[in-house]
Amino acid sequence: MQSMLPLAEKIAAMLKDRRENIAVAESTTGGLISAALLSVPGASAYFIGGAVVYTLKARRAMLEVPDSAFAGIKSVTEEGAMILARAARTRFAVTWSIAEIGASGPTGNRYGDAAGHSCIAVAGPVERALTVETGSPDRLANMRTFSAAALNLLIQSMDVAV
Repeated sequence: MQSMLPLAEKIAAMLKDRRENIAVAESTTGGLISAALLSVPGASAYFIGGAVVYTLKARRAMLEVPDSAFAGIKSVTEEGAMILARAARTRFAVTWSIAEIGASGPTGNRYGDAAGHSCIAVAGPVERALTVETGSPDRLANMRTFSAAALNLLIQSMDVAV
């Protein structure tokens, strides 16, 4: 978490300066992205909420994303992450959202992705997505890597949106 604090502080300052806000929908990071953003004092000025959508049931209940939204696509892709990011942005009525899905390890997921595979998306005035492949079965290290990648993607997206 300590290594993510500078990223979270930068994001907090940017969001506060712009009077913007954010929500998070995360899966394999298990709340680490939200925890990083909430670790900065004054987070209530910009952090609206988050959801750990670790299962289909959670995705349906918390984000109201119907199964039909994923018809014809593999869920753990940049396209799938973007569906979740857009849903979180709409559901929480925020300026920005981050979504993350993947396989943290030590084994792959039921969709055929190897451990260390994550797809991350940012939705807002600028939309971006990326895939992270660590090649590692280390669950905790992957969760940290995915979370840091999500925060960095948000910073890059916000830099472009200036």
